[in-house]
Amino acid sequence: MHNFDFVKPSTIADAVAALAHEGAQALSGGQTLIPTMKQRLAAPAVLVSLTGIGEMQGVCRGEGGLHIGAATTHARVAREAAAHYPALAALAGGIGDPAVRNRGTIGGSLANNDPSACYPAAVLGSGATIVTNTRTIPADDFFRGMFTTALMDGEIITEVRFPIPERAAYAKFVQPASRFALTGVFVAKFPSGVRVAVTGASEGGVFRWNEAEAALTANFSAASVEGLTVSPEGMIRDLHGTPEYRANLVKVMTKRAVTSAK
Repeated sequence: MHNFDFVKPSTIADAVAALAHEGAQALSGGQTLIPTMKQRLAAPAVLVSLTGIGEMQGVCRGEGGLHIGAATTHARVAREAAAHYPALAALAGGIGDPAVRNRGTIGGSLANNDPSACYPAAVLGSGATIVTNTRTIPADDFFRGMFTTALMDGEIITEVRFPIPERAAYAKFVQPASRFALTGVFVAKFPSGVRVAVTGASEGGVFRWNEAEAALTANFSAASVEGLTVSPEGMIRDLHGTPEYRANLVKVMTKRAVTSAK
């Protein structure tokens, strides 16, 4: 690991100012960044920790649903969202292991946008809104592909706002070593229709399965997905599975999520 300076601002304004310096990079949970730095694949001159900013922490009911500070850990989301959005709390409680859940944050996960991360499926499947220090970004406009988002240089996520659906669930086929999703599906039923978001399967990162959304909006049951097919084109191929395997998992996990939605 290369030498670097470390700053821990206590306000969003101070964090934005610190990130304006050349070579500065935001640090939230650090579950991806720190290992990358240890391997000398990244060498920021300054790490700007966001974990000391009180206004970016906590879970509360707010206008339009559930508001979660971007520096809130997975473990805290699992505890404090349970009474308001059980499916989201269950997803957070299944991320990684206890060490990861007590260090990793929702904002860090979304900013990194790992193609197998769980939170992107919850955010896209819920139709959530990402709030930054400069603007609000609908989930459908935020994710731009593998490890790519709509965030600009120096822009940080400060909060995520989740509308609360009538029913929802997340089904994840776990990669046992990393606890990432080999394929995971988040299903949320709203009065206006159903949203289905898939993570861990596509080379393009998290995506919505529109055919399943239409079928489930018409009839919210696992049987509605039975006749659908998922193309393996563009799916991830690695030592854990072929594109065809992941395409099949999308359908299987969607059915499981629908069956367990409450």
